[in-house]
Amino acid sequence: MQLTIRLLRETDGRWIGDVPELPGVSVYRATPEEATNKAKALALRVIAEEIEHGEMKPPADILRFSIAA
Repeated sequence: MQLTIRLLRETDGRWIGDVPELPGVSVYRATPEEATNKAKALALRVIAEEIEHGEMKPPADILRFSIAA
């Protein structure tokens, strides 16, 4: 499973990290590194919840993240 983390900088200096493949996975943090880490953690939580509730099959391969700025 390949997921993309999009990083955008707000005019107030905060960074948004979102995962377009998973609706609702969007975070605000002070640095791009913090936004990336928090977005990864939230994406994993969402995937785990979807698997637990039968909404998604477990991925056959290892999760991979790419960073898009």
